Amino acid sequence: MRIAMVGTGYVGLVSGACFSEFGTDVVCIDKDAAKIARLEKGEIPIFEPGLDVLVANNRAAGRLSFTTDLAAAVAEADAVFIAVGTPTGRTGGEADLSYVYDAAREVAGALQGYTVVVNKSTVPVGTGREVQRIIAEANPEADFEVASNPEFLREGAAINDFMRPDRVIIGAESERSQEVMRALYRPLYLIETPILFTTLETAELTKYAGNAFLATKITFINEIADLCEKVGANVHDVARGIGLDGRIGRKFLHAGPGYGGSCFPKDTVALVHTAQKAGSPMRIVETVADINDRRKKAMAGRVIEACGGSVAGKTIAVLGLTFKPNTDDMREAPSLEMVPALQAAGATVRAFDPEGMDQAEPMLPDVQWCQNAYEAMTGADAVAIVTEWNEFRGLDMERVKEALKAPVMVDLRNIYNPQDMVGAGFDYFSVGRPLSSYGRGQ
Repeated sequence: MRIAMVGTGYVGLVSGACFSEFGTDVVCIDKDAAKIARLEKGEIPIFEPGLDVLVANNRAAGRLSFTTDLAAAVAEADAVFIAVGTPTGRTGGEADLSYVYDAAREVAGALQGYTVVVNKSTVPVGTGREVQRIIAEANPEADFEVASNPEFLREGAAINDFMRPDRVIIGAESERSQEVMRALYRPLYLIETPILFTTLETAELTKYAGNAFLATKITFINEIADLCEKVGANVHDVARGIGLDGRIGRKFLHAGPGYGGSCFPKDTVALVHTAQKAGSPMRIVETVADINDRRKKAMAGRVIEACGGSVAGKTIAVLGLTFKPNTDDMREAPSLEMVPALQAAGATVRAFDPEGMDQAEPMLPDVQWCQNAYEAMTGADAVAIVTEWNEFRGLDMERVKEALKAPVMVDLRNIYNPQDMVGAGFDYFSVGRPLSSYGRGQ
């Protein structure tokens, strides 16, 4: 089997590398010649644990290559995956599908022999049918079918998610196209991974529905956390109590500053737009997106409150900038709302992130960038933990107190025990865990 992967962004690069690990010959294609040159030299343009080794091993084995020549790669392929970006459009929140449709037109002119064209990009319902129409119009002689194969990759754990997924969703409506997709995913059949074949529209909607549901769980527990603070309950215990119910499950019940990243913010808004356009509005998802935006904007207020109601003339250390750990992705990160709000309130911000500072620097002007957590805290009036990188979980608290002007910590990820922090002499603030509630029933 031979695959042409159009797009070497997060989804395309990870998917291409993982398919090659399955033993398939994969050519990853991108218009950006500089990016392809970097990949050919073994330089990975994104941070994803293990991806550099996976790419290097499969390039050495001859199964993975990179090119700017779409026509040559597509002509040899049994399946062409379109894995280009679908950012939010400039108006209305709809997904911008111009990159997908442009890729489809280019692919159409290069098809030779029977080929399955697979939408791997996250796309709204109806995109597969439009891709089918575009290719047929551009190349009426083409022998092809369109399939939908949405990705369910978590940044920071993407390789494991691809190699050992909970499920694989494939919208493929003929036995011929299904056989091609079965062959590509044969290694997952061998480990009895659930693989669901369905229609194009169902596969497209399943991706959006899954992300919207997870975003709803996050937003729900964040609102419960706010209520916990008002009534003296502990959100960790509440989350554990409901998460032990098999109908609910414990994942995505971690209170914090709100969700970010490349998927949840974009996909919830796109689903809302799709539903409105179809005349079937989704009020729950609309509310989830609105609440999450408001929550991220409110995080600076928690730091200001912890500093006595004002940060004017004060220095705040911010630990973690990316939307989650184990990635350098800054898209829709809570820090992008929080840091400018602290600066607008008169604070100087000193920041450190293990992987995200190169991405963050052009987005967050006038920040003092530091080489490690302790440098960021030196001389600061308070420290805020915004991203739960592992190296922030075991800070030397005596050293932290020595670095800070005042022992004030705002832990927006709840990675420390409130009683321990108070015992260590800190003014400690977390999310949904009033000190009066902590420790009951434990």
